[in-house]
Amino acid sequence: MDRLKAMQTFVQIADQGSLTKAADALESSLPAVVRSLAALEAHLGVRLFHRTTRRISLTEEGRQYLQSAREVLAAADAADSALTREAAEPAGQLTVTAPVLFGHMYVAPAIVRFLQRHDKMRCSVLLHDRTVNLLEEGIDVGIRISPLEDSSLVAQQLGTIRRVAVASPDYLRAHGTPRHPRDLLQANCVRIHPGPPVHFRENGRDFAVAARGNLEFNHIAPAVEACAAGMGFGFFFSYQVLPLVQAGRLRIVLEDFELAPRPVSVIYPHARLLPARTRAFIDWMKNEFHGLRL
Repeated sequence: MDRLKAMQTFVQIADQGSLTKAADALESSLPAVVRSLAALEAHLGVRLFHRTTRRISLTEEGRQYLQSAREVLAAADAADSALTREAAEPAGQLTVTAPVLFGHMYVAPAIVRFLQRHDKMRCSVLLHDRTVNLLEEGIDVGIRISPLEDSSLVAQQLGTIRRVAVASPDYLRAHGTPRHPRDLLQANCVRIHPGPPVHFRENGRDFAVAARGNLEFNHIAPAVEACAAGMGFGFFFSYQVLPLVQAGRLRIVLEDFELAPRPVSVIYPHARLLPARTRAFIDWMKNEFHGLRL
């Protein structure tokens, strides 16, 4: 049994969630994939997947083995790269994830510039407003706006982003500028559902305000536009409203009560040796976002 090839097959099955899709991704046959998985399970003495007629999912042993297999394959990839042009010129496929609006406004343009510089690279960009599990979903690199809690990942901070309260100049002229977050209890607020409670910070302590209003969205963009149209106060990440603030259509209020800025980080799975393409991309993003303060 070719153990590296068997590991590659195993990782593809885990990433694709299907024996058939893994065979397609590997440009192999379904019987060959089945034989490779069976040989690997026999060698290890454990079942790596639960298999039914409709779905396939990792066992607990499979989840543990997946991370080790990724590290072994990354080390092999890096060893090969040291003897090829990839060490000097990154090449190959990279899958990147980021939040939807931040990805649209900042990450995607940076990736375009990266590909223009490295034309042997290919990137798949997945924009999601949920916490993506890089290991389970087969993603190489993520951009995240929050502290890292997953110990299986590495985070390198790119910058920071504030969470701000905003309203239109017309709304503030008609209803007054709040001096304290509790003044929002008497105001109309545009809400995001589902979304976090509205939090502020005073004298070193965080506290929540039960902001209420007559308009609620499940997406950021229309909520921002509603605030700019004078519907009331909104609570967003600073990058989400920056163009309208710069255009004078929104004003930031209650700055003295803002929470500590959140880190913006590039995250990736632990690996002793990353592929050259991943290292090149991480370095590129660190340079692109150096000193980011929004």
